[in-house]
Amino acid sequence: MQALLGISRGIDRVNELIGKTVMWLILLAVLVSAGNAIVRKVAPAHASNAWLELQWYLFGAAFMGAAAYVLKQNEHIRIDIFYGTRSRRTQHWIDLFGHVVFALPFVLLMGWMLVPYAWSAFQSGQGSGNASGLIVWPSRAILAVGFLQLIAQVLSEIIKKIAVMQGLIDDPHPFVSAHEAAELEGSELAQTVSQLAANQTGGGKR
Repeated sequence: MQALLGISRGIDRVNELIGKTVMWLILLAVLVSAGNAIVRKVAPAHASNAWLELQWYLFGAAFMGAAAYVLKQNEHIRIDIFYGTRSRRTQHWIDLFGHVVFALPFVLLMGWMLVPYAWSAFQSGQGSGNASGLIVWPSRAILAVGFLQLIAQVLSEIIKKIAVMQGLIDDPHPFVSAHEAAELEGSELAQTVSQLAANQTGGGKR
């Protein structure tokens, strides 16, 4: 199990690095979008669909590249009506069941379909259906790589979940209900406001 946990830590580090890196692609996509809009207004003769498709590629790369990191951070969408009322051990079983029965088969299927899908576009040199558009294979490769990352991350989550249930590691994501999270956020905000007020009062006395 320790060997599997070592693999899990390696997967987590790689996906965290990728996730924190691709977020900058959102800024780049915004800049490309703004530049494209300006060119279309100021010099429409020089406008190109390539810039429009580039911003799609950048946004897609940010979304797919960060998907595994979001899963690693346990920030994916969950309905807490049932989950939040269970004991933590039952929640672990729910998570493990969901990872093994739903998440893993889905990402495996998508990876199995998307890798040859991207490879065929690369081999054929398929281009965009839009005039002056980009080649197609990078967009398909983004999808394939994103799902390969998710396959690895789902496996990592399964390993960690089993290790937590066996008491080998601490729970990396202790469950906090929406109500508790709101109370915690309110408490932190109140502390921040009190600290700011204290600083201003101290500055005034000087």
